[in-house]
Amino acid sequence: MNVFKRIQNANSQFSGFLFLVLMSGVTSATPPDARRVDVLQHLQQQAQQIRLWQHQEWLNLLHYDKDSGSPSGYTSAVDDARFFNATDGAISPEAELRATLSALYRRDVSGNDHAQCRFVARLHWLKKQLLFDAATLPDVHCPDYAEWYAMVKAQRATLIFPTYHLNSPSSMFGHTLLRLDHSTSIEDSSWLSFAVNFGANTNAEDNSLFYAFKGLTGGYPGIFIVAPYFKKIQEYNRIEKRDIWEYQLNLSPEEVDRMVTHLWELKEINFDYYFFDENCSYRLLELLEVARPGIELTDEFGVTAIPIDTVKAIERVGMIESRRFRPARVTELSALMKTLSSTEQRLMQQLAADPSVFERADFAALNDERKARIIDAAYRYQRYQQGGEVRSDEQARNSHRLLALLNRYPGNIMPPPVVEPTPPELGHHSRRASVSMGERNNEGFTEVAMRMAFHSLEDNERGFLRGAQINMANVQLRVADSGDVRLQQLDAIDIVSLTPRTRFFQPMSWKVYTGFERQITDGKDRLTAHVTAGWGASYSLARNGLLYTLATGRLEHNRGLPGGGIEPALGVDSGLLWHFGKSTTRLELSGERFLNDYYRTRVRYSQNFVMARNHGINFSADYNHNRDDQYSQFSLAYRYYF
Repeated sequence: MNVFKRIQNANSQFSGFLFLVLMSGVTSATPPDARRVDVLQHLQQQAQQIRLWQHQEWLNLLHYDKDSGSPSGYTSAVDDARFFNATDGAISPEAELRATLSALYRRDVSGNDHAQCRFVARLHWLKKQLLFDAATLPDVHCPDYAEWYAMVKAQRATLIFPTYHLNSPSSMFGHTLLRLDHSTSIEDSSWLSFAVNFGANTNAEDNSLFYAFKGLTGGYPGIFIVAPYFKKIQEYNRIEKRDIWEYQLNLSPEEVDRMVTHLWELKEINFDYYFFDENCSYRLLELLEVARPGIELTDEFGVTAIPIDTVKAIERVGMIESRRFRPARVTELSALMKTLSSTEQRLMQQLAADPSVFERADFAALNDERKARIIDAAYRYQRYQQGGEVRSDEQARNSHRLLALLNRYPGNIMPPPVVEPTPPELGHHSRRASVSMGERNNEGFTEVAMRMAFHSLEDNERGFLRGAQINMANVQLRVADSGDVRLQQLDAIDIVSLTPRTRFFQPMSWKVYTGFERQITDGKDRLTAHVTAGWGASYSLARNGLLYTLATGRLEHNRGLPGGGIEPALGVDSGLLWHFGKSTTRLELSGERFLNDYYRTRVRYSQNFVMARNHGINFSADYNHNRDDQYSQFSLAYRYYF
């Protein structure tokens, strides 16, 4: 079949060449407009003979996805009529190709509005596939494209992964974007580079809950934005306090150029946007497929496209050449604080508030290396406290004084000793399947479970944020020894953020948990619906321990409760989380009291053992006591991450 296609293509190219030779011999006898019509018709015939619209490169350029409900079998993800030349171009690759060829030869449109200016990547690709006579194309000047292309002037591409940010619904799974670098040299500064970001075009007045709903249901259009990279560093690295991983890609300058010309075509063009699949990461994979024809990156993301999974996909096809860790300011500051003694930390805080502390005798008694380190920490701490807000005149003066003091010790200023964490792509996979056996209320059971995303507190922490849990679409089906099959639990959202408080940093810890779960109430094992949230604090114990306490609120629908309706409750959730390298222990004490005086208390112990990167064994034991019942549960589970 491949040989036949090569012969067919060769015949088509030869016939096209012969056609151009014949056309050149009759130019004096044929009017120019008639020649252009003849050339266009012949190009369309060439495309028809080799069915050019079925080529993967064309499908990639138009962002067509397979769709059994479409007459052509394809539908474009682009939701913008400006992107198409044919009225049915969104659902017909063939019609769009023919219309694009026609648009390239139009003479009633000029300048920036001409198809040669708007669809540069398509023009370049079609010229390579078909025998164009450049003399027959209209002479079009594209000043907007020329200016933009000269500004971006990319030679190299780097994939950027800002790490997880649980306080932002759009970034709790992390984020990916591309950086376009002006030079192929790694040593050159990236501050002048441009960032390519795809995201939802949101409304400023939408709150987080409304944003999440519209993001899940496709309520927002998605657009590509090309902006200076230093603004993204400020946004992620400094304001949101997120570490950044930079992955240099081994794309050639020609491949980068192909991607850049296609980005111009996507400028201000609306796409479908869905938070879980057709999101920032998925669209960047499509760009890379345009840059390097022949690679398949998007096929495996039919259900979800979690950013770190897309990084792994790019790594699997061999596109990552090297990686670099860029710590956030708060990460550098935390590392610097650890190098100071308690006395020096106190001096640092005082100096940050009042630079005149430098003149005190206890500060003057220090050697130059310690002075420089304390002043450096004081300046960084002062900027952290300002949090990116506009500084007052007094704050500006203090910052200037600290910088002036720091300049007195140029030979003693050392970079903060940040220990590079495990790269996120080396962590376990995002989905989890498990099978377990156990006993609940003196009845044995076997259980199977599936979690679509993404990480639990007890899971292998390598490559993840310690104290962060994000679980979505977790389903547990249980078969009792009696043969009964039932839904044991369904978590829509289960998010926990346990960020330890210190002398210098005072973040709050919180949780949100909603779905269906079994509760033994009034002597019966009932499936209840609930929404639970908590707010509190956590603290580090030694190096690997975390102690937390959260005040909780709960709304529960449970037919076994007095009244049988929706009942509110207040409670507490406290526990200890301890990491032992290949094992994690979690001990939890929690409970709640409803307004109707019904109460529950429970103690839970969980031990997770890491067998390999994507394999684990978990043992758990629970004791539950409520107003009318008390019971226990034990289970042993095998967990597989994929």
